[in-house]
Amino acid sequence: MERTRVEVKELNEMLAQGQPVTILDVRPAAERAEWAIPGSLHVDAYPALKSGQAGPLATIDLPQDRPVVTVCGAGKTSVLAADVLRKRGWEAWSLAGGMKAWSLAWNHAALTLPGSQGQVLQVRRVGKGCLSYLVGSAGEAMVIDPSLEPSVYLDLASAQGWTITHILETHIHADHLSRARLLAEQCGAALYLPAQNRASFPYQPVAEGDVLRAGVVSLTALHTSGHTLESTCYRIGDWALLTGDTLFLAGVGRPDLEATPAEALQRAHHLYRSLQRLLALPEGMLVLPGHTDTAPAFDGAPLVRTLAEVKAAVELLHLDEASFVERLLAHIPPAPPNHRRIVELNETGLWPEDDPVELEAGANRCAVA
Repeated sequence: MERTRVEVKELNEMLAQGQPVTILDVRPAAERAEWAIPGSLHVDAYPALKSGQAGPLATIDLPQDRPVVTVCGAGKTSVLAADVLRKRGWEAWSLAGGMKAWSLAWNHAALTLPGSQGQVLQVRRVGKGCLSYLVGSAGEAMVIDPSLEPSVYLDLASAQGWTITHILETHIHADHLSRARLLAEQCGAALYLPAQNRASFPYQPVAEGDVLRAGVVSLTALHTSGHTLESTCYRIGDWALLTGDTLFLAGVGRPDLEATPAEALQRAHHLYRSLQRLLALPEGMLVLPGHTDTAPAFDGAPLVRTLAEVKAAVELLHLDEASFVERLLAHIPPAPPNHRRIVELNETGLWPEDDPVELEAGANRCAVA
């Protein structure tokens, strides 16, 4: 039987291994603008395919020496696209589940800790831009902001010879379901959240100045209220800063989710002061953020900048407090889809009965540039 589709896991592995494949996104341009698969080509064939026509696929020129994977929003229109291309002679498969299913695709990149005392693995959820981290040395590891299934972190840790001993969150997330409790249950590691009164499940609270260790590496907590009131960054000496959703490589955290206008205003002022604390740190420190607004490539290159580079790239960081607050609140992006339901689940620690892929669909929308 002729093959007609490919699952997300297989395409993920093909890209991670550098196998030749052409990915053809057939969605409308507006949908692609929000999120796309790294390295994919685009042709807006959606209207034609929906009306039973080949449209631009009738004449499109693609490499003949590799399979083509067609992509749409939910994996239906891409079936029609793949059929058109097969009739024209290509080995063409539709991505099962489309971009909704691609939400769980991932890759990773590594950074070596100073003195070769261990590594930081940046785990990139390609389909949503969520960035989580394993910090490991001397056989132990800490996981920060896990957003993928526990097996991803367990397998990565095992490959490094690490046992996961600590699982940390930088804050209660609104764009994705936290996998921290699931991971803690599976590996028996201690679960840490910033001190707050929102989470209704057992955890160990983290406060300003607390130090957590894995092997010879330590993380020091910095309370950086603003994106949420409990938001906390973790400092790895003078080398790097795990900034969660407080500071990104090209923007800052939004202060408005699950907040009234008055609360968002208050949080915006908190965020300004928190950012000033971070900017006072050594300018050569690396910023390791909790999200990215572009799909991470399968290239093994960490998404990172120094504090000095981030400051140069983000205009908001050059404003005084009043101007910062005014500009920030005037440029809030649309809220992440289903954020209220996601926050509720992350506060209770419950796993949804409905499909998490459907619940988490869409880009993260956490940053203000």
